[in-house]
Amino acid sequence: MKTALITGATEGIGYAFSQLFARDGYALVLVARNEQKLQEMVKSYEQQQTKASYYAVDLSDLESVIALYHKLQSDGVVVDCLVNNAGFGLSGLYTDLSWEDQFRMFQLDMMAVAYLSHAIGQEMKARGNGKLLNVASTAAFMPLPNMAGYGASKSFVLSLSDALNTELRPYGVSVTTLCPGVTRTKFHEVAHTEKSLLGSHFLPQATPEEVAAFGYKAMMKGKPIAIHQWMNRLEIGFVRIAPKCLVRKVLNKSLEK
Repeated sequence: MKTALITGATEGIGYAFSQLFARDGYALVLVARNEQKLQEMVKSYEQQQTKASYYAVDLSDLESVIALYHKLQSDGVVVDCLVNNAGFGLSGLYTDLSWEDQFRMFQLDMMAVAYLSHAIGQEMKARGNGKLLNVASTAAFMPLPNMAGYGASKSFVLSLSDALNTELRPYGVSVTTLCPGVTRTKFHEVAHTEKSLLGSHFLPQATPEEVAAFGYKAMMKGKPIAIHQWMNRLEIGFVRIAPKCLVRKVLNKSLEK
């Protein structure tokens, strides 16, 4: 039986990914902070005859991420599919936001992804098989005034994952970068972007289930980059060819509250 490890597994896209892996007969290793929700998920999956276990970890603390990996090793967990989904964003002027809050975001959105991709990627390379999926965002392709740190962190994930896919492909390992647009999750509540154009219902919002299904299919096919929805692909195309001054102006306006 193959095993899938999913971070940020109790909410949104991560939860939807867990359902897809369970449907296809994978054993689940669920990682998130909320132990009560993790316990409920494991119990529910076990009732459905799906093998599941959990690790309650704050992935914004790198030492805890490293400890998680060593615990996986000591427990004999072999990860066939890794989904680095956990993350959050902050909105506001970069210099006005708390450095402590932004540091937590950088640790979770970048360092946890980088470490787990490195550690578990090494194991997959040695075995000659495995699939990684790192969740970035359409924000990875553009400067994001009023969410500068978040946009930069997702650019990091995209660049790292795309290069890693090229490095690991000869060893039978694929790395997929999933880039969703606006999605109906708790992201905007945490990021405080509900009142911005980006977080409003004016723009089409995908469901977590739609994004996860799209990403899961791309992961299984070994696609390097998966941008969800044609409108997001069109937006990224515009960003690439439009004058940078215009791009910055439009994006700044979309994130004003």
